[in-house]
Amino acid sequence: MANFMEKLGNTDRRIIFLLMALAVILPLALRLNLPIPIDEGPSKDVFDAVDALPEGARVLLSFDYDPSTMPELQPMAVALCQHLMTRDIRIVSMALWPMGVSLGNEALMAVGDSLGKEEYTDWVNLGYKTGGGVLIVRMGSNIQSVFPTDYDGNPVDGMPVMEGLNKLSDIDMIISLSAGDPGLPAWVMMAGDRYDIPIAGGCTAVSAPQFYPYLGTGQMIGLLGGLKGAADYETMVRIGVDDVAAGTATPGMAAQSVAHLVIMLFIIIGNIAYLAGKKKGGAK
Repeated sequence: MANFMEKLGNTDRRIIFLLMALAVILPLALRLNLPIPIDEGPSKDVFDAVDALPEGARVLLSFDYDPSTMPELQPMAVALCQHLMTRDIRIVSMALWPMGVSLGNEALMAVGDSLGKEEYTDWVNLGYKTGGGVLIVRMGSNIQSVFPTDYDGNPVDGMPVMEGLNKLSDIDMIISLSAGDPGLPAWVMMAGDRYDIPIAGGCTAVSAPQFYPYLGTGQMIGLLGGLKGAADYETMVRIGVDDVAAGTATPGMAAQSVAHLVIMLFIIIGNIAYLAGKKKGGAK
């Protein structure tokens, strides 16, 4: 037995790498969906806040990220668009990051087409403007002076989705999917505090702790943190709704969970092999 454990402890690292690769690839390829328990917390707070909005309400959705954080934040964007559109809530989107515009547009068009929603009536992408916090303050006075045209260069004046929308205080909720600065902190300080607009957000898992104080003070009403937050939201959106496409965060969490189990297994095997070898050496 000791010899077997010693051999197991000396397993070629290439075999370990192969097993780790399979642990990640197979759950993604098979779209394995492990049960995700939904508990009270920041993710559910975002869902409940959106769910409480009346039909026809307007939400400003800001895509403040780029492709480097897309694996965590893009699933949030898709799930949020699905929830908002199935609730017949109008989406006014924009971005404080240049690349966020096209990523947001991809999510809006995919979800809008699948649910039969019309651009300019149910949603609009205003595009990107530089300025960060200063831009947000300017939007507080007049949105159409900051964004006279949308992402495609069409005048926003006269669009049904923009009817009655003059300044930020006409927005019912702001949701920022943020990978850094400018992003969620700017929206909290420049829009939430100044104009008393409910602010929710999504961020990468590593940056989520920095927003917990905002949740504690009530400056934010909820937060989606990392892939787990995205998977939570996907799960909640699909409860009782059959016409929304499956997301990518839930299989991603399954792959992550399987990979963690494999890592734990190798740690246990390594320790047992070490102790077996030590015992064998002591016996000699």
